Amino acid sequence: MVRKSCTIILLVAWAGMLFGQTPFVDVTQSAGIEHTFKVYEGMFGGGICVFDLNNDGFEDLYLTSGMNEDVLYLNNGDGTFKNIYEGSGLELTRHYVTQGVVGADINRDGWVDLFITTITSKDSVKTIPREINLLFLNQGDNTFRDVTSEFGLDQMYSFSTGANFGDVNGDGYPDLYVGNYFHEYEGGLNYISDATIVAAHQTSKGYLLINQDGRRFENEYEEYGLSHKGFGFGGIFTDFDNDGDQDLLVNHDFGYKRTPNLLLENLYPKKKFVDVADSLAMDLKINAMGAAVGDVNEDGLLDYFITNIRFNRFMVSQGPGKPFVDKLKEMQLHQLAISWGANFADFDHDGDLDLFVANGDLNPNCVPMGNFYFENNDGKFVDNARPMGLADYGLGRGSVVFDYDNDGDLDLLVINQEAVYDYPVESTTKLFRNDLAKGNWVKVKLEGNEAETHGLGSRVEVVAGGKHQLREIDGGGSSHLSQNSTIAHFGLGTADRIDSLIITWTGGEKQVLLDQPVNEMITVVEPERPGMGTMFYVSFFAVLIGIAFFAFRAKGRSKMAG
Repeated sequence: MVRKSCTIILLVAWAGMLFGQTPFVDVTQSAGIEHTFKVYEGMFGGGICVFDLNNDGFEDLYLTSGMNEDVLYLNNGDGTFKNIYEGSGLELTRHYVTQGVVGADINRDGWVDLFITTITSKDSVKTIPREINLLFLNQGDNTFRDVTSEFGLDQMYSFSTGANFGDVNGDGYPDLYVGNYFHEYEGGLNYISDATIVAAHQTSKGYLLINQDGRRFENEYEEYGLSHKGFGFGGIFTDFDNDGDQDLLVNHDFGYKRTPNLLLENLYPKKKFVDVADSLAMDLKINAMGAAVGDVNEDGLLDYFITNIRFNRFMVSQGPGKPFVDKLKEMQLHQLAISWGANFADFDHDGDLDLFVANGDLNPNCVPMGNFYFENNDGKFVDNARPMGLADYGLGRGSVVFDYDNDGDLDLLVINQEAVYDYPVESTTKLFRNDLAKGNWVKVKLEGNEAETHGLGSRVEVVAGGKHQLREIDGGGSSHLSQNSTIAHFGLGTADRIDSLIITWTGGEKQVLLDQPVNEMITVVEPERPGMGTMFYVSFFAVLIGIAFFAFRAKGRSKMAG
């Protein structure tokens, strides 16, 4: 009966798509994408990292695969990808059940490095303890070097899910938060039920890995005042209170039975985070799977869409010190689903943020559920997934937005899991090309000098056409176990010039560019701040000039008196 119902629903959905081209086109096959995430234990995984592997201006991809072999897709620049995993130096991941992935330039050499989370080993399945996560340095020649041991991470055994990069202490070297799900869970099951998870009583601490000048990481979890344990699905570094440093939103599964979500305020320059989730109504007691960040109402404050089983949450900021308000129903986003990845983006270039949500049942369950595409219409959202061509019924997990073909609009990649048991539709990873054709746009790429070299955590604001838009550069942990493009993208509607382009670099320095063009990518280089030696000489010569000036005035006065 369930299988027949599923089939009928899908036939109705597909029938509506057979009579015309949809604005989003499934180009998975023609682009050379061939990928499915194979689970080891039920619902967990997988993630995607968007990054420019070889600095050629076309963004590449790393996809985790669980029990399958991971893939490293090089963007050929012609709308296709080539899997260059073999010979890349990443083959070590074959021995692990991989989950999430994020990238950052951890040693400031100009190349994006990769951090990959795992839950166990494929060679001899480990339960107590679990396994280490993996860190690879980009060598600049399409290969990577395993530096897990060199960076002090080879003894940190865990069941890890999502990770995210952020510059906690403003030193320009990206730090890491890693969400851990179990501590010593004796797994090895074909799948894990809700009852099994909660009964395990094995909630885990996360890791707060502070980058030591690009040479190693130190876990300073307790040093920063953190002690929480939970069923961790990672988190996002984000400046929720607009004070110029990076705070941390932590997602927890089973928040209603164990630890709810946390909102950790960074008290920089102190080495301390303090949980303010309760006072700001962000202690969500839900199954938090992932999150999307965006200033949806354009008030200069970041809002958070958090995915969940049944109903998601849309937490809208009311300003520093004030509780967030869940506006899911008010914004017409209250649709029933099991959601994982989520992405705010202006897909149609009309100057406001739309929302994509990747949905999928708890593998090995068999009920198909389509993804959501919520189009923003003056602050109200309408789900247009079917007419847009995005109502894929695979077992969706991580999702990312990026402009893979460099045509100026944002495309979508969604990881789907292979079903453990029979499933009525194909469930494989999908690439959707955006063919919407209205509105101007601009892309902004950051190059940091004092900040992280790709501007992770920095803010980009665009003032154009009477609108003031804000983006925060993604350091990973967004969506579900994934990382979007680090290039800020803005739809501009009919605006044909940008009045102001404002960069707030991590560390607080502001940079303003006036009268900028549209429909191209603008690269903004952070001005170098004066070093201590430069500051000394500037101050010294300023004092000399001041002494000479006052001596000159005194001499002039004496002549007049004479």
